[in-house]
Amino acid sequence: MNPWEVILHPHVSEKSTRLIEKENTLVFVVRRDATKPEIKRAVEKAFGVKVARVRTLVTSKGYKKAYVKLKPEFNAAEIAMKLGIL
Repeated sequence: MNPWEVILHPHVSEKSTRLIEKENTLVFVVRRDATKPEIKRAVEKAFGVKVARVRTLVTSKGYKKAYVKLKPEFNAAEIAMKLGIL
C-alpha cells in the first residue's frame, strides 16, 4: 500500500511544532479508518525511520490525527524540514 493513501498530510500548529522539537513526535492527519499499525508502517515506509509509538485521536471536526513518536536514533525535526513544516 502507498503510504500516502494512509497519511493525508502533516498537521501544522504551534503544538505540533513544539512536539517535533521537544518530544521527537510528528503529527499527521490520516484516513479516518487507518489503524495504528497501518499508520506506523506508512510513516516508516514514507520516511525511512523507525516508529516508537502511535497515538490517535478523532477531532471534533471529524478528522483523525496521528501522533507518531520516532525512536531516539531518528530526528523528527529533519523530517519536518523536508516536509516544509519547520
